[in-house]
Amino acid sequence: MGQIEELAEEYDRHISAPWVRNLAGAQKVIFVVYDKADERRLRAKKEAFQNATRQSRHDWREFDFTDIFPKWMASDEYRESYFEVPEDLAIKASPGSENAEFTLFASECLRKALTEEGVDENTVVGAFGAGSLLGVTRLSHVLKKVEADIRGRLVVFFPGTYDQNQYRLLDARDGWNYLAVPITLHHGGIDR
Repeated sequence: MGQIEELAEEYDRHISAPWVRNLAGAQKVIFVVYDKADERRLRAKKEAFQNATRQSRHDWREFDFTDIFPKWMASDEYRESYFEVPEDLAIKASPGSENAEFTLFASECLRKALTEEGVDENTVVGAFGAGSLLGVTRLSHVLKKVEADIRGRLVVFFPGTYDQNQYRLLDARDGWNYLAVPITLHHGGIDR
């Protein structure tokens, strides 16, 4: 059995357990942590997570961050000037700022997925493509903006590492501590 299949089994064990309903938004987030080299394999096997969710009698929706940046650029009236002077884009994106325009745009896109019609306390929203945010914004900033909008569970498929309560997206920078439930292949699955 491959690592993605093992992660799907660990996810199945977690998602099929009875849900606590009165959690804060940050506690309704689940990170499925996998090696960054396994991104394509994970996407090819994402139905295993969808099937586990549905077999546990929960609804499943998907969201993908992968094309958020091009959508944001396409919607900006000054997009042509950024190709001439790319440094100007850094001012609007400001990866370190949780109120930068791109962070707000990405948060709003995720918020729409979390609050669309039919998404309720029994729904899992699976978010793919988190690695595409690297260098433009911080995933932690985006999640902080939508915590109050999580009705059921938000599962973030996270290409990176989790160690000693620290997440590192694509192993590229210092991690952050987040209240999400990590599902990993270390320590027998769900790290607590």
